[in-house]
Amino acid sequence: MPRFSIIVPVYKVQGFLRECLDSVLGQSHGDFEVIAVDDRSPDGSGAILDEYAARDDRVRVLHLPENVGLGRARNAGLAQAAGDYVLFLDSDDHYTPGLLAAVAARLATTGDPDILVFDHVRTHWWGRGGRSEAADLLAAAGLETFGIRESPQYLNLFLVAWNKAYRRSFFQEHGLQYAPGLYEDAPVTYRSMVLAERIACLDRIGVEYRQRRQGAITKTPGRRHFEIFPQYEGLFAFLEQRPDLDWARPLLLERALDHMLFVLAREDRVRPADRGDFYREIRSFHRRHLPEGGFPRPDGWRGAEMRLLASAPYTTYAAARGLRDLRATALGGRRRVAKRASETALRSWYTAQSKRPLDPHLAVYSATHHRGVTGDPAAIHEKARELAPHIRGVWVVREDAVDTLPPGTDHVTPGSRRYHEVMARATFWVNNVNWPGTLAKRPGSVHIHTHQGTPLKYMGADLLTKPGARHGFDVPQMLRRADRWDYSLVAGRHAERAWERAYPCHFTSLRTGSPRNDVLVDAGPERGRAVRERLGVPDGDTVVLYAPTRRDYRRGGHVDRFDLARFAADLGPGHTLLVRLHPSLAAGVARGLGLSDLHRRGVLVDVTDEPHVEDVMLASDVLVTDYSALMFDYVLLDRPIVVHADDWGAFAASRGAYFDITADAPGHVSRSYRELAWLFASGTWQDAEAARLRSGFRERYCEFEDGRAAERVVRLLMLGERGGALLPSARRTEGARTRPEALIER
Repeated sequence: MPRFSIIVPVYKVQGFLRECLDSVLGQSHGDFEVIAVDDRSPDGSGAILDEYAARDDRVRVLHLPENVGLGRARNAGLAQAAGDYVLFLDSDDHYTPGLLAAVAARLATTGDPDILVFDHVRTHWWGRGGRSEAADLLAAAGLETFGIRESPQYLNLFLVAWNKAYRRSFFQEHGLQYAPGLYEDAPVTYRSMVLAERIACLDRIGVEYRQRRQGAITKTPGRRHFEIFPQYEGLFAFLEQRPDLDWARPLLLERALDHMLFVLAREDRVRPADRGDFYREIRSFHRRHLPEGGFPRPDGWRGAEMRLLASAPYTTYAAARGLRDLRATALGGRRRVAKRASETALRSWYTAQSKRPLDPHLAVYSATHHRGVTGDPAAIHEKARELAPHIRGVWVVREDAVDTLPPGTDHVTPGSRRYHEVMARATFWVNNVNWPGTLAKRPGSVHIHTHQGTPLKYMGADLLTKPGARHGFDVPQMLRRADRWDYSLVAGRHAERAWERAYPCHFTSLRTGSPRNDVLVDAGPERGRAVRERLGVPDGDTVVLYAPTRRDYRRGGHVDRFDLARFAADLGPGHTLLVRLHPSLAAGVARGLGLSDLHRRGVLVDVTDEPHVEDVMLASDVLVTDYSALMFDYVLLDRPIVVHADDWGAFAASRGAYFDITADAPGHVSRSYRELAWLFASGTWQDAEAARLRSGFRERYCEFEDGRAAERVVRLLMLGERGGALLPSARRTEGARTRPEALIER
C-alpha cells in the first residue's frame, strides 16, 4: 500500500501535462501512486498518459468512456486509490520540488491527521505571483493540529481540492464525493473541514497554480456560473441531516455568501445582463438558510453587502456598489493630492536646508535600499567612529528595519523631515546602492559609492545590451544618479574596469579594497566559532554554505537549481547546510517553496536574514554558489569554493557576464547535480587543485584586499590624510608607484 495516491484528472491539457507528471514523478519521496483519469480528452493527453504509464509502473491510467467533468473524474480516480492519503492535482498545475517529502514528514510528526493543508503560488501566464493570502494562516498554525469549531478562521483557507492531503479512510468513512458542475470543490472542502477532528497545516508552497490566459472555465463569462447555487444547496442539505453540526451552519453561510458575492463581482464570470438574476439567487439562498441567531458578518464592504441581502433589491445593491466605487475613486484622488502636497513641502524644506553651510562633521550612511546597518557602509562607519569620532554618523533606515538597528544608532527614515535636513547638510554620503534622484549633490559634499561586491554579471550601462535583464530598470536614470558619485571603491583592477565601463560617469576609482571584507582578512577562528554556536551547528560539523543568485530569465528571479533536502541528505552525517538567498529574493516566494519548512525541520539552516553575511562566511568551511559576487569575498578566507553552473549558458545569455566563470573559477565547477554531489562524496571539493584555483582567482580579482580598506577610506576621504603607508599591500609588493596617488585611477 503506497503512502500517497495522487489523482490527476485530465482534459485538454496536452501542452501542460508532461510538466505536471514530471513534477510528481521527480519527487524525492517516491512512495506514491499516480492515478491519471483521462476524461475523454479530445487532444493527445490520453496518449501522453499511456506513454508515462509504460515507463513508470507508479502511473495508472483510467480512460473514461465519456466526458464526465472534473468532479466525477476525481471520484473515478478515488475509487481506484490505495494510498494512506489521497491528493488531487489538476493536470495544468504542478508540484514544487520536495513537496511529498515535506508532507510525509509533517504527517508523521502530527500523528496522521484527517487533513493536511499546504500552500500554493499562482503562476500567471506572464510569470509567477507572490505568496497566497493563506500564507499567514498556515504559518500561524505551527506544528499543532486543530478542529474548525475551535479555530473557525481556517475556513478561510483556499477552498480547492489540490492544496490538501486527505486521509483516505476519513474521506471514505464520510462518503465524500465531488458533484458535477462548476464550483465542485466548495461543498467537499467545507464538509470535510467541519467533519475533521484533526487538521494540520504545512507552511510550504506545494503547488504552482497555473493561471492560464484562456481556456479556464472559471474565467469564461456565462450562465454556467449559476452552478454555484446547487453546489452550496447540496452542502446545506447535508447539514440539515447532521444536527450535531449546527454550530457550523452560521460559519458556512458566511463563507457561502462571501463566495457568491465574489463571483458576482467578477466581470470574467457573471455577465452584466445576468447580474440581477445572480444577485436574486444569492438573496434567495440567504433567506432559505439564514439561522435563527444570524451569522457572523465580516467587517468592511463585504459585511455591508451581506446586510443588504436581507432587504435590498438588486437596483439598491447596484447603486450602493456604484457609490462605493465612486467614493473609493474620490478618496484615492484626495490621497494623491495630499501626497503631492506633502512631497512639495518636503522638497521646499530640502531646498531651504541646502542653503545652509555643509556640516563638515556629519556623514550619512545607507546600505541595500535602507535595510539596515550592513555591508561596506557599516564597516566605514565603524572605523570612522574609531578614527574620526568628531564626525557624526546618521543612518537612513526604512521604518520596518528600525528594530534591527544596534542600540544607540542615530537614524532617520526616508521621506521624513529630518531625513531631508540630514541629506541637505551632510558633507559625506556613503551608500552601496544609490541615493534617490530627487536629492541634488551639493558642491563640497563627498559621495562615496562602495558597491555590493565585485561584479561578474553585467551592471549599469552594460544592461542596455540585455533588454530582459534591464526590464524595470531605467538605465539613463541610473547613470544620472551615478553622476553624483565622487569616489568608487574597488577591490581589484577587474572591478575598476567593470565599474568604469558600467557607469561612464564623473567619479574617481579608489583602490582601497572592500571595507566589509576587512573582517575576512583579519578575523581569527574565534568569531567563526561563535557564529556557529549561535546558529546551532554541532561541534565538528563541516559547514556548507549555499548562496545562489537571482536569474534574469525568470520573472521574479528565483529558480530552484536542485532539491535542497536531497543535497543535505547526500552530504550526510557530520555536515550542516546553510542556505542564504539573494537579498532581492528574501521577501518573495522562494522561502515558501521549501526553504522555511526545511529550516523548521532541521534539515538545513536558513541564514538569509543574518544581517552580516561576513559572519555567515566565517562560520562556514566551503561555499557552493553559482554566479554570486559572494565568491569574490569568500576567496579571501582561503577556503574551498564550488561553482554550480548547470545553467551558465542561460544565465550569461540573459544577464551577460564580464568573464566566463566556468573557465576562470575559484574552485571546481559542477554542471549537473550529479557532479555536485560527486564533488562532495569523493572529497574532490577540497583537493590540491581546488586550492590552486582559488589562489589564482584571489590574485587576479582581489589585489587590493589586505584588511585595511575601511581605514583607507576614513583617512583619505574623511580626514584628508596622505601617505605611502595607506597603499594596499598588494600594490607595494609590486614595486610600482609608491605615491599615494597610486590608490587612485582617474
